[in-house]
Amino acid sequence: MAAATALRPDATLRGGAEAARAAAAEVAGPDAVGDHLGMEMVEERLGTHYFAAAVAAYRGWRWAVSVARVPRSKTVTVCEVDLVPGDGALLSPEWVPYASRLAPGDLGPGDVTPFVEDDPLLEPGFEATGDEDVDAVALWELGLGRPRVLSAEGRDAAAQRWYDGEHGPAAPLATKAAEACATCGFFLPMAGALRTVFGVCANAWSPSDGSVVSLDHGCGAHSEVDVEAPAPEKVSAPILDDDALDVS
Repeated sequence: MAAATALRPDATLRGGAEAARAAAAEVAGPDAVGDHLGMEMVEERLGTHYFAAAVAAYRGWRWAVSVARVPRSKTVTVCEVDLVPGDGALLSPEWVPYASRLAPGDLGPGDVTPFVEDDPLLEPGFEATGDEDVDAVALWELGLGRPRVLSAEGRDAAAQRWYDGEHGPAAPLATKAAEACATCGFFLPMAGALRTVFGVCANAWSPSDGSVVSLDHGCGAHSEVDVEAPAPEKVSAPILDDDALDVS
């Protein structure tokens, strides 16, 4: 493949800097057009002059003025004027789709998440996974009208998130607990494959009440843990002074 032929300098277009400046000033105002930053050839008889944008809100931006001429002509014609970013220009953040911007905890009353057709965390409820516990749960859920259930990836992601969270074994509450949730009478094991790791706390006195907790989580409201009763306070018998005169 032949190498691209370098564009020849065009003295006529290069000399059209003032015409380019006048065009930029007509669009943006004379005070908004700064120093001439140079010129580059785009195609044969087509080039672009660059001027600094003297606008406080557009630091690092440039006015790009396209100029051209017809063959054998010495007349420079302005094609268009654009404001383009240069080195160090302040740019808006890269656009992120709404579905990708949402994070856990962002949803409020009335908010709705967009439907994700090919969500890797879900799979059809009628598709066998090979895990008997998971398949049994999937069939039951499908009977309730739920066409999709957690995939293996979705289940693992949820399990890791819960285990690393405030209801897992590393939470400050759990590290100070005398016993784990696995031996607590208020611990309700989950159904299916997650049963061996998680359950739900049903203790109204626990900070984890109504939350998914790991078997090795714990708190001070464990059903089998007691605190040492304080020793009864000893009060000396009162001394009555019958000889004292009570003046009212």
